[in-house]
Amino acid sequence: MEMNHEMHNSGAAEHVHDKHAGHHTGDFKKKFIISLFLTVPLVILSSTIQGIFGYQLNFPGTEYVQLLLATALYFYCGLPFLKGAIAEIRDRAVGMMTLISVAITVAYFYSAATVFGFPGMDFFWELGTLISIMLLGHWLEMRSIMGASKALEALAELLPKKATKLVDGQQVEVAMNDIHPNDLLLVRANEKIPTDGVITEGNTHIDESMLTGESRPVKRGIGERVIGGSINGSGTVTVQVSGVGSDSYLQTVIDIVQKAQSAKSRTQNLADRAAKWLTYISLATGLITLIAWLALGQDLAFAIMMMVGVMVIACPHALGLAIPLVASNSISRVAANGVLIRNRTAFENSGKISAVVFDKTGTLTIGNFTVVNVQSFSDKYSNEQIIQYAVALEQFSEHPIATAIVAYGKQQAISLLPVTNFAALTAKGVQGTIDSYTVALLSPQAATAAGLKLPAGSATTARTTILLIVEQQLAGQIELADEIRPESKAAVTELQKQGIKVYMATGDNDTVAKSVSDELGLDGYFAELQPQQKLDVVHQLMQCGEYVAMVGDGVNDAPALAEASVGVAIGSGTEVANEAADIILINNNPQDVAKMIQWGKLTKRKMMQNLAWATVYNVVAIPIAAGILYPFILPPAVGAAIMSLSTIIVAINAQLLLRQIK
Repeated sequence: MEMNHEMHNSGAAEHVHDKHAGHHTGDFKKKFIISLFLTVPLVILSSTIQGIFGYQLNFPGTEYVQLLLATALYFYCGLPFLKGAIAEIRDRAVGMMTLISVAITVAYFYSAATVFGFPGMDFFWELGTLISIMLLGHWLEMRSIMGASKALEALAELLPKKATKLVDGQQVEVAMNDIHPNDLLLVRANEKIPTDGVITEGNTHIDESMLTGESRPVKRGIGERVIGGSINGSGTVTVQVSGVGSDSYLQTVIDIVQKAQSAKSRTQNLADRAAKWLTYISLATGLITLIAWLALGQDLAFAIMMMVGVMVIACPHALGLAIPLVASNSISRVAANGVLIRNRTAFENSGKISAVVFDKTGTLTIGNFTVVNVQSFSDKYSNEQIIQYAVALEQFSEHPIATAIVAYGKQQAISLLPVTNFAALTAKGVQGTIDSYTVALLSPQAATAAGLKLPAGSATTARTTILLIVEQQLAGQIELADEIRPESKAAVTELQKQGIKVYMATGDNDTVAKSVSDELGLDGYFAELQPQQKLDVVHQLMQCGEYVAMVGDGVNDAPALAEASVGVAIGSGTEVANEAADIILINNNPQDVAKMIQWGKLTKRKMMQNLAWATVYNVVAIPIAAGILYPFILPPAVGAAIMSLSTIIVAINAQLLLRQIK
């Protein structure tokens, strides 16, 4: 497999119409309630229903009351379907909205014509029940899915609302709009960097992990660049602005995400694909029915009545519930198991995944520095004493490494030793007096520069190593790393057992990436990537024929999450990643990716079963409604009974899914 990015071994997207665009869950709920209220009297006043239950309820103007109720139903409650049909036809993506619109339009106008004297029987009650059930289905569908993506807004939220600008040596708080290139900004400890720039005064460590994927806080000093949205460490710095607006790093990421989201192919879901063909069948069969009966010598009124019957029956109530009921049950059950579905189509298609690309920092790893090894080099000191000395010195420092060591000491219930003569050694480490001994914590480079000979293998390059020096003698070392999640190995193994290739794409350096890849047994990895390059990796895998899931948690993952066939975000990650993804893992467990794929397969299988049941109704009812058994004509009451039975069957089958997802 050839790619622009080196992999280390151990086409134009189709636009598809969103049928729910412009609507809210509450819209469908409100219209469903109103539709139900209007349909009940239509059903009671229907001559067909009266004949079935053996009662009579007629009064002068009955038909006009029915027409009035049906008119409100069609033009108000049916409006979402009519608008959706127009959009589907405009986008050349005929689906469920078009099928429903054809059925209700034919039923309404034909029935209205019968009120004013056109020969035939009305379909008012069928119109009401069809609109009500379809509104219920779409309400269930929308309720089960989270709101539309807000990835771009979430990206913008990474920047602070205000910044401290230096004007003639004075500190002035200004809005972001008042920042211009070459302005000087004061960034205090633990504040967000307002925008891209270059440090002109001070030095610090900056956490860029959410933006670049680099797990270690990066040391930055005078003359070095900083990225807007990253988090300043313990030092106060002055930054000269170099990039604002469209020239900033964060805006570049926003542009990439926007481009990926607009181009990403959203395959029509199963119900829409079935509805597309039923629409064509409805129109074709209706036209053929009209022509055939006219050719056989029947009058126009009879031929039109038969045509209308076919086109109304072609839109079965069961189809409106077959998929939404399964989706609602599935999405609510997997949510209870820690998986939130934002894009139902992506979840339905998750069974097709052939390659999973994991981010490293915060996804396969925990995302924070952790002490992973303590080693004594002298019989004089135990491992516990090594960490005890280290904690005693680091308690005075705010450096991220110091924070990790102190946190580890608390976990191990290490007692604090008194320290005197504490001193921070710039760019080298820390030093102090403990138990009358001069004790220092130095980087391997600083220890070598001080003339100390390091034991072989003492500074593992895939980890951050700190050396403990007592009275100028090497006493031991502490190794820190971004610890691999305990579940990551099992997650990789489970996916590979399913025949799925597992890769890692990270902004971290090659040495760290290789170490993680080797430990987890990945099929390959990509290191030192920028956000655009992560997106390129996903895109190139897809061009090679893979159905790709991207799993990540950071801002730098957002473009790739938006581009992938299925984007999966770790719930503890950034809001940007969550909003760009199709699916969110609440429990931050990579093993849930394998479970998600299995649940997606179960859900799609159940949907196919329900579509089959819904289709049976059409296969039987449409030819009979067209008059293939003439002189026997399918009575509306029989058609209603078949329709109801089909709806009950798919509803029961949808409930069975709840037992399968555990």
